[in-house]
Amino acid sequence: MRTGDRQDTASRLLASSARKSYDPLVEVDWTAPIPDDLYGMTPEWCSLYGTELWESMTEEQRITLTLHEAASISGAGIWFEMILMQMLIRDIYSHDPATPHVQFALTEIADECRHSTMFARSAQRFGVPSYRPKKWIMNSSRLFKATASGALAYGGTLFVEELLDVMQRDFMRDERVQPITRTVSRIHVLEEARHIKFAREETVRRAAHLSRVKRAYQRLVLGVSTYFVVTCLVNDQVYAAAGLDVDEARKAARGNRHYHETIREGCRGTVEFLDECGLIGGPSKFLMRRAHVV
Repeated sequence: MRTGDRQDTASRLLASSARKSYDPLVEVDWTAPIPDDLYGMTPEWCSLYGTELWESMTEEQRITLTLHEAASISGAGIWFEMILMQMLIRDIYSHDPATPHVQFALTEIADECRHSTMFARSAQRFGVPSYRPKKWIMNSSRLFKATASGALAYGGTLFVEELLDVMQRDFMRDERVQPITRTVSRIHVLEEARHIKFAREETVRRAAHLSRVKRAYQRLVLGVSTYFVVTCLVNDQVYAAAGLDVDEARKAARGNRHYHETIREGCRGTVEFLDECGLIGGPSKFLMRRAHVV
């Protein structure tokens, strides 16, 4: 698997950032009315879509659930973007800031700050809580964000960025979805394309020099982190917000083959890429299957 020169790639990404970057506080019309007949996200991405429970819900409940699930996904995105920003800062800490590579990493960090603000503002505008992963997961992930580096850091980043990218490409094109969600998705997709390019090339470079022991370790940690990221996308309390019994809804979601296949398809390109890099395999595949990633 070939990559371009690190500094050349970074120079091109910096030029792209100069041409197309967005300030969501300006680009998104936060004062626009919220139509009460539009979904918070593409309903086919909802964890209950296609279940008997979904069929029994009123349209108002479906709209409410998608608004809350969209906010929950954004909350998970904010959580991981904070982890990503810390990993990037650690990665470039001792590098020459005059190089395009470091300057693009700093540009990406600035992008992620704006994206996190944008996700938080969209939930706030819909009057939805700021959903976060469970406290024990937040605390456990402190070790990952403090130690993950190299191919593990960039490979883990790809699972989040590319799954959100696939989702949001559907959201931004779907006229059934709230205008704010569509605009937020469009901005994120356009700017994340640069981040994905950067992360993919760095993953290839770092994975090429792993020893057998380090590769096995990174496969394991990548599987664990992927499991928790994917299973944290939907907070249980979104079901209560839609007037559903939480235990019944969780059971329906766990058995929802449509949702599992949708997640698997969303992760397919990432899994194929990381497998080529030698970062998929071993015991971690069990957790990836449990999360319906493979």
